[in-house]
Amino acid sequence: MNMNNDPAQVMHILAIVFLFYGFIILIALTAIIIPSWFICKKAGFSPWLAFLNLIPMGGLVLLYVLAFSDWKVVPAPQNYWPQYPPQPPYPPTPPQVPPQA
Repeated sequence: MNMNNDPAQVMHILAIVFLFYGFIILIALTAIIIPSWFICKKAGFSPWLAFLNLIPMGGLVLLYVLAFSDWKVVPAPQNYWPQYPPQPPYPPTPPQVPPQA
């Protein structure tokens, strides 16, 4: 490689580097914003809050908002898991003392 300082060659290399960095930044932002979008939507907030990740310290603000606020979601039904301790009516228990004749 010729190490002359041809401005056209330097500008060509810089354009390739900036294009590569822009592509990497786009992939990183996509990897952060898409999960944040779905988390905000499932928590009952506006999914547009995910774009707080684009500003400095915005992701930290979003994390604190999600961590310390009441989520507007319905709890999952507990039909498939037994409740402990059992709730009334209690299941029948066997007799403790044999009957007297």
